[in-house]
Amino acid sequence: MGRYRGPIVKICRREGANLVETPKVQRYMEKHPYPPGQHGQRRRRKPSDYGVRLREKQKLRFYYNMSERQFHNLFEEANRAEGSTGTVFLQLLESRLDNVVYRLGIAYTRRQARQFVAHGHILVNGKRVDVPSYSVRPGDTIEVSAKAKKNGVIQANIEDRKRGRLNPWLEFDSETMKGRFLHRPSREDIMVPVNELQVIEYYSR
Repeated sequence: MGRYRGPIVKICRREGANLVETPKVQRYMEKHPYPPGQHGQRRRRKPSDYGVRLREKQKLRFYYNMSERQFHNLFEEANRAEGSTGTVFLQLLESRLDNVVYRLGIAYTRRQARQFVAHGHILVNGKRVDVPSYSVRPGDTIEVSAKAKKNGVIQANIEDRKRGRLNPWLEFDSETMKGRFLHRPSREDIMVPVNELQVIEYYSR
């Protein structure tokens, strides 16, 4: 199964969470606080334990905009690593280049960040990297390419992000459009609308 390319609001309503973290989607969900479709407003039966775990897995996968294969492979990598599988898994997800570009404020959404990376607009340690799933390491520098610095969309994103708070594991200079991945985030710093323990139980069944 590939990545979902359909209407993102439909997915957010089905999962009951603003997975793209944009004000527009939040307003739409507040106006339509029920699942999409003809029978969305009907009372639903209580989901099974498997159903709950599946929904949490899907929610986290859509949150990071990944295909099922990528998502599962990254989980297997976390499962083999030392430490808490759930925490390591989230750290690996946060270390993806497309996510880091989004967290730095260069892109408005992870979908847009993926596009910027794929189009060669992002440099890692001075070299162009066009693989969204590239794993950023502590100490790596991430910057907008010279040509892309003139991109009006990127300029607007960075200007808008100036008003927000940057995550503590990142630093970014809006003038040079250059940032750094300081360290992997702690579990307390990763704010996701998902219970990762349910995801672990889903893959451990």
